Amino acid sequence: MERLTSRFHVDAFALQQPHATRTRFSQHHRPMTLRRLGEEKLLAQILPHLATNRGVVTAAGDDCALVRFRGARDLLVLKSDCVVEGVHFNPVAAPAAVGWKAMMRALSDFAAMAALPEFALITLVISADRPPSWVRGLYRGLNSAAKRFKVAVVGGETSSTAGNTMVAVCVAGRVEAGRSPLRSGGKANDDLFVTGELGGSIRGRHLKFIPRIAEARWLTRHFKLHAMIDLSDGLGADLPRLARASRLGFHIDESALPVARGCTIEQAISDGEDYELLFSIPPRQREALQRSWKKKFPKLRVTRIGKLLHPSSFILPPFFRGYVHFQKRR
Repeated sequence: MERLTSRFHVDAFALQQPHATRTRFSQHHRPMTLRRLGEEKLLAQILPHLATNRGVVTAAGDDCALVRFRGARDLLVLKSDCVVEGVHFNPVAAPAAVGWKAMMRALSDFAAMAALPEFALITLVISADRPPSWVRGLYRGLNSAAKRFKVAVVGGETSSTAGNTMVAVCVAGRVEAGRSPLRSGGKANDDLFVTGELGGSIRGRHLKFIPRIAEARWLTRHFKLHAMIDLSDGLGADLPRLARASRLGFHIDESALPVARGCTIEQAISDGEDYELLFSIPPRQREALQRSWKKKFPKLRVTRIGKLLHPSSFILPPFFRGYVHFQKRR
């Protein structure tokens, strides 16, 4: 791969049609599969048809669902997530680490909504040939992660399978009405910031991360964030999602990316499972944010990596991609 240019410029049209230039003549002779379709296009076919009601404030398509209850001041926050053996963890991973990751993945989405998690349900689908000690280790990890954020594990379901192990976590919590920065809230000329460092998940970081809930709560208390997302599939996948939801383009500055030690620029963009926060704020708040952040979180970086733009004439570079479900494995 040739060295990346110093800046990436992307418009909203390119985000909606990232591979429009690919040859299509052979597609008429092959049956459509999930591998060919990809997660984004599959969701585009499903989400508009989901049942809903008047209580839904923010439905599927953001990091969590927000629901209004009659008489309640706060919104109910709902999120489900799962980890699958061979996709999110390998068979030799320590079961406690798998449990930690399964819980923290869902809680990272709560961070993206600046929400407080409170209750969790666990579904375990596992082979009958697994030793009980593996399950006990898994739940040690789940409970350790839950206790870190004062989440009560209140039930769940267990089922057997002839295939790979799967752990699903459903979390319920709350957030003050109007506090959550949605993916769709970005404004043209907003600065783009990211917490922490990017890249290196393949070396084990994806099994021991801590969601940025405290940081998100602090940010939304002191600054006007327009949009936010957690980087679960990588900057190359999640930044386009935020920009697409906001109907904007963006540019990033390669030299500004907070690349983890031992990683390349490509890995920082495409590895995924960083579980950091990517958010947009008005440029006038930039200096105050950087100054206040250093005092509040001296051991954690926050980096301006670019900005959101009005749609431009540039197209999405083919290498600017993150993890895509059904199309490749981590």
